[in-house]
Amino acid sequence: MQLNNSLLLAIAILLAPIFINAQQPAAPIPPPSESNNSGTREFRAAWIATVANIDWPTKGNINPEKQREEYIQLLDLHQKNGLNAVIVQVRPAADALYPSSYEPWSEWLTGKQGQPPVPFYDPLQFMIAEAHKRGMEFHAWLNPYRAVFNIKSTITAQDHITRRFPDWFLTYGDKKYFDPGNKNAQQFVVNIVRDLVKRYPIDGVHFDDYFYPYRIAGKEFPDYKTFKVFGEGMSRDAWRRSNVDSIIRHLSITIKAEKPWVKFGISPFGVWRNADQDPRGSATKAGQTNYDDLYADILLWLEKDWIDYVAPQLYWEFGHKAAPFEVLLDWWSKNTYGKHCYIGLGIYRAGSNSAWKDPNQLPKMIQAVRNTPNMHGVIYFSSKSFEKNPNGWNDSLRTNYYRQPATIPSMEWIAPNPGFLNY
Repeated sequence: MQLNNSLLLAIAILLAPIFINAQQPAAPIPPPSESNNSGTREFRAAWIATVANIDWPTKGNINPEKQREEYIQLLDLHQKNGLNAVIVQVRPAADALYPSSYEPWSEWLTGKQGQPPVPFYDPLQFMIAEAHKRGMEFHAWLNPYRAVFNIKSTITAQDHITRRFPDWFLTYGDKKYFDPGNKNAQQFVVNIVRDLVKRYPIDGVHFDDYFYPYRIAGKEFPDYKTFKVFGEGMSRDAWRRSNVDSIIRHLSITIKAEKPWVKFGISPFGVWRNADQDPRGSATKAGQTNYDDLYADILLWLEKDWIDYVAPQLYWEFGHKAAPFEVLLDWWSKNTYGKHCYIGLGIYRAGSNSAWKDPNQLPKMIQAVRNTPNMHGVIYFSSKSFEKNPNGWNDSLRTNYYRQPATIPSMEWIAPNPGFLNY
């Protein structure tokens, strides 16, 4: 995810029976505190990244009891800061932080891919329940195409999908990816999501920005053979976009068929296209864009009602030379197609330059989002950043910006979630 990528830059179809039934009655999410007399509706969330143990669990912590303690501490911190949702990475690299008959247990949970927790527990079931106890939505964050995070260091389990169907995958840089043009690979990812939505009382399915991977200078993504077979007279760029469009549409249909109330959201890189590439684009000079480099046509998905919300990652400060925060905020407000828009804020950047050393940088962003039409809230990357109270921002949220609790804005176009109390 560019969420993850940004952090690193700054720092078929198997039908085996599910071996454990994780579906539990959805615990009702309690209404917000009665002290919320303002009627505020605002999505306030944090991304909790598990890949490379960025946020949870702490690297080397494979003790289930201590993992649960850490997660509860994270949720308590976010609750004190006034957040009302968490977006937790449950499938970072064709692996799982929950029992799955499709993919092995994640190495970042147990230290070894394929090894279950000992003593056994279901982390996802636990995390959802703890979020709901606090009146917080739980969105399950999946990476769509990343299959091996680092081919030099990752030891894949014997039953990992890359071992079972090696022709579904392509190596690019130090990672291995599902080939987006392979229909079997697409269907496998759809099946993963169907299984997740069916078995767990999640409130949303969340995909990050890694569709086709970010370009590596001097290297072309090696999908020529697939394109030659399935390109059907299209340009390579158009074909790649059609592959991504296809899986987004299929996922949307699948999610709503299982549970119509489960939200489907995408967190794209902050720039759709630059204006010098397309008159509909933003007045930016981004080196890579969603449309031209990641082959993700976010605007089409919004226009076609395939997704319920978009959470563009605007990790740049006000006045940034290539991608000013204020320019992109205004651009996204004019391109939501009536869907919810939650702005991704890069709290992890605190102290990284003079702009991010300014205690007013984040508060100004919160105010700007609130004062901009068609905005419905924010999401912070990443969770761990809050632990050090950078620039005193925890205090700002608690005493000022999030002093009053907020309910999550409703989406009139989807069915009500039966796990929620009506309020």
